Amino acid sequence: MFMPSIDALSPLDGRYAGRVAVLRAIFSEAGLMRERTRVECAWLLALAQGPASAALAGLEPAARAWLESLARDPQPTDVAAIKAIEARTNHDVKAVELWLRAGLEQRGAAPAELEWVHFGCTSEDINNLAYALMVKRARAEVLLPAIDGLAATLQHLAGRYAEVGMLARTHGQTATPTTVGKELANFAARLRGQREGLAAVRVLGKMNGAVGNFNAHCVALPQVDWESVSEAFVAGLGLQPNVHTTQIEPHDWIAEFAHALIRVDTVLIDLARDLWGYISLGYFRQRLVAGEVGSSTMPHKVNPIDFENAEGNLGIADALLAHFAEKLPISRWQRDLTDSTVLRNLGVALGHAALAFDSLRIGLAKLELDETRVREDLDASWEVLAEAVQTVMRARGLPGAYDRLKTFTRGRAVDRIAMQEFIATLELPEEDRARLLALEPASYLGLAARLARRTR
Repeated sequence: MFMPSIDALSPLDGRYAGRVAVLRAIFSEAGLMRERTRVECAWLLALAQGPASAALAGLEPAARAWLESLARDPQPTDVAAIKAIEARTNHDVKAVELWLRAGLEQRGAAPAELEWVHFGCTSEDINNLAYALMVKRARAEVLLPAIDGLAATLQHLAGRYAEVGMLARTHGQTATPTTVGKELANFAARLRGQREGLAAVRVLGKMNGAVGNFNAHCVALPQVDWESVSEAFVAGLGLQPNVHTTQIEPHDWIAEFAHALIRVDTVLIDLARDLWGYISLGYFRQRLVAGEVGSSTMPHKVNPIDFENAEGNLGIADALLAHFAEKLPISRWQRDLTDSTVLRNLGVALGHAALAFDSLRIGLAKLELDETRVREDLDASWEVLAEAVQTVMRARGLPGAYDRLKTFTRGRAVDRIAMQEFIATLELPEEDRARLLALEPASYLGLAARLARRTR
């Protein structure tokens, strides 16, 4: 027996269905058909207010009211009826046109009025606008709120742990200390920066006929300023008009959008890997979830599965987004159909990204800092003060400062006593020597705490 959730081919419609439900409403076949219907109806209403105002002046009020309701929000029963027609025509956009014509006829539209349905349009006039509206909605309702939530959580944690010193690691080796908060603030700032780039991508659309030249429009109604009509219509949908197209809108904006989202995802992959590493070091513990199992054979394990899930799904999303960016702007001559099947996967890419964002949200909510463990690593790493000592020596003109510290620290364990004994031998002003003798790894933090609290 078929069970939708466990028999689904894609995990987005199976295992993770509940977590990406909002995107299903936008990018499903039903979602695409709703947007096509909205665009068709909005175009007919625009014609009725402009170029075809005389021809459609007598349109029955019931028919006009029906168009206006569809331009706002087609219903599931409408989509089902359109799909039934598509099963016969094997053409999705034509199915919308035929369904609209039949519905208008039932509501009193005259045969001459019905001819304005899909007037001057190629299927791509409808499709490109439908996809643009879908992506714009997903960005506003799903992606940006999720990114903002992650950035806010990171900034909150950055403030909470602003002064908690932590041993840094460069090349995997002990390095100049930082604070837990400062490292999280870095990610918050990076994420907000890339979020701005994603939000700034202009979503373009076109409504200009078979090869983008308004050919049929100008022959049928040469007195109309079709370029102005088209631009006003596209702008009225909340999109940026693109007048330089072939049969298809060139999809350059989708490539830009994909690259912008990849940059967001890349920051978050870096975050997921770093947090995975800090959990591995014992710096963070994860709150236990009742009934959750970490391993089928090792009962003690609490795995960082949320960060692993996020990293994996971000990788899938980025692979698809990269393909969109490379493929969609390329179309043979004035049009080929290779973009059609690719565009249908926009929701898949955004679904994996949204799933990853949600996994990071869950993972961040489980984190608890083990300050004792963090402090232990700092206290065991007095060699990191070599930078401070040699820099003070250089500031006072002591020769060979770097090499002296290199000889003293490399290849040996350095503890508090060894470091302070070395400092005591230096020919430094008493004030400098006292300051260095008072220094310890946990207090060698520079402006980290201030930077952690700085909001962008």
